[in-house]
Amino acid sequence: MSKVFVLDTNKQPLNPIHSGRARMLLSQGKAAVFRGFPFTLILKEEVSSPDVKPLRIKIDPGAKTTGLALVNDKTGEVVWVAELQHRDFQIRDALTSRRQLRRFRRSRKTRYRKPRFLNRTRPKGWLPPSLNSRVANILTWVKRLSSLCQINAISQELVRFDTQQMENPEISGTGYQQGTLAGYEIREFLLEKWNRTCAYCGAKDTKLEIEHIQPRSKGGSNRVSNLCLACVPCNREKGNQDIKDFLKGKPDLLKRILGQAKRPLADTSAVNATRWNLYDNLRQTSLPVEVGTGGLTKYNRTIRGLDKTHYWDAACVGASTPERLITSGIKPLLISAKGHGTRQQCRTNKLGFPVRYCSRTKFHKGFQTGDIVKAVVTSGKKVGTYVGRVATRATLRFNISTKDGLVQGISHKYCKHIHKKDGYAYAY
Repeated sequence: MSKVFVLDTNKQPLNPIHSGRARMLLSQGKAAVFRGFPFTLILKEEVSSPDVKPLRIKIDPGAKTTGLALVNDKTGEVVWVAELQHRDFQIRDALTSRRQLRRFRRSRKTRYRKPRFLNRTRPKGWLPPSLNSRVANILTWVKRLSSLCQINAISQELVRFDTQQMENPEISGTGYQQGTLAGYEIREFLLEKWNRTCAYCGAKDTKLEIEHIQPRSKGGSNRVSNLCLACVPCNREKGNQDIKDFLKGKPDLLKRILGQAKRPLADTSAVNATRWNLYDNLRQTSLPVEVGTGGLTKYNRTIRGLDKTHYWDAACVGASTPERLITSGIKPLLISAKGHGTRQQCRTNKLGFPVRYCSRTKFHKGFQTGDIVKAVVTSGKKVGTYVGRVATRATLRFNISTKDGLVQGISHKYCKHIHKKDGYAYAY
């Protein structure tokens, strides 16, 4: 498990401590639980002139999942890691559904509607709501972690792939491509584009080689649009054959590969659209911001022998990565963005007609939908212990979403707060 954050009685951040020491402070009555996720203690006394070691927060932004890590630059110790799962396209789909319902309702009105004055201009730096949500999630957690520990620097993976270098290796000299990062930018791009599988047989979890779709001996180039990934047996079997000859008996596979080769990465486009906005917002924190590329991140992770995960990628972002990372005992916190509910006054059917009323009462017996609770049921048909996000009901019989599924009809009398609603769900 990652280390536990500690605050003194004035809510000033101290050095994170081992979970064993945290248990000792709780058992001795010297501290209390301040926050459930990430787990934070608050001491019952003030600490005068503490020796707090600064940490660096490292961010590996992604379209669906962002990796976060706190690293001590001097000792190389990884203090805390997490994976932040974004709402992806849920926001876009919700806005699309609302727009369709509104337009359908308006089309049923036969009266003339005067055109609305076009005064809804977009401000500078505007992002679509689905993309802006990704940036807001990351900034929220940078702010939270800054209040729980001493952060003195930020590292961000700004450029996932250096497309100019991939298209033209001579753009700034051959030294860039022939140095220690040779091939890492292109290979990382291809791994993402082809979903880490063989383009010909779909094999996973095996050694993959960079393959020229149109062989160079027959006029093929080194452009990324002519490259794919192939396992060793498929690469040897194809050799220098034309892909149309190699897949003449599989027209569907041939069509898919040729289409995938020219298709851009949708997730990469989302990251590229938000990276500079995130960078500008991080600079406003008045902390020094270091940037790095995806190729450098993979190189750092490879030479340190770490697995391919979002949080280890985050720990390896930037040139400031220590030569030796201490990763023993680290268990990532899995964070999922859930939003803060809806302001709809009623629920509608597929045609946009109201079908039922939405209660405006948010709290029931001190609980609200989105709280993380622990319910210990001692009698009835549902005896057991349940932990998860709660959905409150006016009947005072709540639903709890646990890791094993949804449990319905749990009385509020059995529920106890673990973490107040903050728009996120958590797991280890």
